[in-house]
Amino acid sequence: MRVRTLELRLIGVALVACWTLTAGLVLLAYRPGGPIDFVVGLVAAGPIAISVAAVAWPPVTHGDRSFPAMIWLGLGAILFLIPSITGIVDQLRALGSQTLLPSPESAYPWLLALLGTSLFCGFGLARRLLGETAMRRRRLFRGVAIALGLTLLSGSLFSAAAIANELALRGAISVASRFGPTDPGRQPRLCDGPLDVGRTGRITLRLGGRVDGRSIGAIDLSGQRVEHDFRWLAYAATDRHLGQFGWARIGPLAWERTPDVGWRRTEPGRVVAGAVDAQVVAAALDPGIRATAEDRGIEVIEGARARRCRITIDGATFRSAFPQIRWLVGEVELDQWRGQLDFWVFLDGQLGLLVGSVQGQAAAIQPEALLATVDVRLTVTERGRDFVLYPPAR
Repeated sequence: MRVRTLELRLIGVALVACWTLTAGLVLLAYRPGGPIDFVVGLVAAGPIAISVAAVAWPPVTHGDRSFPAMIWLGLGAILFLIPSITGIVDQLRALGSQTLLPSPESAYPWLLALLGTSLFCGFGLARRLLGETAMRRRRLFRGVAIALGLTLLSGSLFSAAAIANELALRGAISVASRFGPTDPGRQPRLCDGPLDVGRTGRITLRLGGRVDGRSIGAIDLSGQRVEHDFRWLAYAATDRHLGQFGWARIGPLAWERTPDVGWRRTEPGRVVAGAVDAQVVAAALDPGIRATAEDRGIEVIEGARARRCRITIDGATFRSAFPQIRWLVGEVELDQWRGQLDFWVFLDGQLGLLVGSVQGQAAAIQPEALLATVDVRLTVTERGRDFVLYPPAR
């Protein structure tokens, strides 16, 4: 019995860690500027108390079938929590979206994780209250009742605080946003609807790589695009390169920059994929790919309303969309890599923000390595503003 108690308490400790990490992220990083940002972070700590109670009073059972059921109940809650935590990290990293749970699709994993944690705790509390000798059915009903009450209380408190904070933000007047229109009465286009690129735009792109959890560097790109013309610089600090790369195209002329040579004229075909946001839309967000996009709901990014959408992507498509990846991982084959991209469609029907990652085998990048991950974040702001592009100086 002691071994079973220890195993269940270890699962409870894992639940405490996951919920503490979640509450910490919301409390410390969720700052959209609402009147009760801090309160939202505080009520996010509710599940911590539930999981701590599960550590103190684990749902120990004697049966050969009921004990594995308790184990899988706790593990199931953890399995729902881990990807949800990753999703909220991406969401907070994506320039601090003010909407934590923009759609039922994004909310239901948290609800299932909370219900699983509450059941794990509820069965332990029922055993504590009724005693080990109480009828199994009675303990089962009491545990379910406790779990439903805890889920309702904790979920309602968090939902009420988050929704009240969001409504207060939506009621605030936003005069302008670098991400696009701010009209609160309009709705962004659907994920599978037409997706445009702005006539012009200020572009930032960051690509970061990890191999078995260790960083292999990053690429930070910034520049501007005016219709088909563009000019940008990318600073690469990776295991393969250190220095500035750059591409530019103005009319029929093209330029390329490398760390050892600087700017020089080149053939336009060498920079044909350099219109960063336009290249992403053409290669990774065409209508066929977006036909099966997951609608993650409407969010507000720095005052601008946008619809968040999610697609799956393979490594070959990722390389085509982001040719700058060559300075991070070289020319290795990425056909077997898989990942996902979240993109935001703003009220003007244009792409303004994209966050995602791909993963795959790392042996071709580093011998004896197992897993490689490449993360990406793209912003396209001030779309439609007039820019003037000048030829690069030698």
